[in-house]
Amino acid sequence: MKKIKTVEEFKELVSSIEAKGYKKPLGFGIAKVDRGQLNYDLILQANFPVINWDENFGSASVFLEALVKSGVEVDFSGSEFVSSINKKFVKFAYKAFYSFLDSAIGDAHKNVQVINMLKWISEDIKLSDYKIVFIFEDDAPKSVESVYLKLYALSSGKAGLRSLNLNGAFGVLPNVAWSGREPIELEWLRVNEIELKLLGEYPTIDSVDKFPRYLSHIIPAQNTRILDSSKVRMGAQLAAGTTVMPGASYINFNAGTTGAVMVEGRISSSAIVAKGSDVGGGASILGVLSGTNGNPVGIGENTLLGANSVTGIPLGDGCIVDAGIAILEGTKIAVTSSQLAKIKEVNPDFTYKTSDEIQFFKGLELSGMNGIHFRQNSTNGMIQALRSQREVVLNEELH
Repeated sequence: MKKIKTVEEFKELVSSIEAKGYKKPLGFGIAKVDRGQLNYDLILQANFPVINWDENFGSASVFLEALVKSGVEVDFSGSEFVSSINKKFVKFAYKAFYSFLDSAIGDAHKNVQVINMLKWISEDIKLSDYKIVFIFEDDAPKSVESVYLKLYALSSGKAGLRSLNLNGAFGVLPNVAWSGREPIELEWLRVNEIELKLLGEYPTIDSVDKFPRYLSHIIPAQNTRILDSSKVRMGAQLAAGTTVMPGASYINFNAGTTGAVMVEGRISSSAIVAKGSDVGGGASILGVLSGTNGNPVGIGENTLLGANSVTGIPLGDGCIVDAGIAILEGTKIAVTSSQLAKIKEVNPDFTYKTSDEIQFFKGLELSGMNGIHFRQNSTNGMIQALRSQREVVLNEELH
């Protein structure tokens, strides 16, 4: 194929490729994979410099055609397709993108930048460790590469939290030792333990896990702070302005923040915290596998979770959970009639039947409501709900 020298020619090429009936992918990207040190065919990790999610379908068409031209039979029947690439693939894509080479700088035409870099790499290095991944349907992932593509989509914010099917991801990913951002096969360590230790070359192992750290793959927003890289797992999503302090903080995969949030506690998988909220030191937001009966927990805006508190129900805006108490779905919570009236003022759809001076609710019955202050009576130990009188405001200089 000749070099495509104008944008009009590129559009004509894409139209001719799409006329062949290629299936548009949900997401795609080219990754450099890390292979097992003993088992070459075992993929330990996939590194995507650029991912595309529900976008750039012209580039997808070019990549699919490049695979065909390089001798690969593309299977559109499954939910995903993973293939190695070669010099023929890069050569075709380079010619197809030729008209964009001069303008492929910074954030412009990142897929073109990838191909331009691979062309340079392929002059001296074989491309056996580079793979292209297409996800056509959001089914349970079947390969390490597709799991990583979905984790990238979440952590980059291109896909919303709780929006992707990650069922079975733990069964797909291998359990590896992480030394910095390098994955090491555990069996390789066992086989070479004596030699490595006697030579003083045994690597520093930071963790053993199936998921890498967020900062090993993602560059956060300029005003986002993560003071300990081990505190955020790949697949988490951090909105600009989020601060993750060291100590008891932790953000799991498929969990995170939608605005500037102070995190000094645990945000478990599937939990989402909205802007202006403060997850206090040692506070824990339960995940779908840790006490919420499978119900994901969302925390509203400007809400405070006190130190060492536990939250297992969704909370609305402007709520407070006092330090050291647990508000779970089955927690028995007392509300006086006067406080019920005040709570209803900011929750018009809230209904209650009794006119008793004190009414008891389960935590689940108060879930998602705004402006509630959960506290414990220091005299009788009773958990109470009151209309919150405090406004939670984060320090703008820190976020």
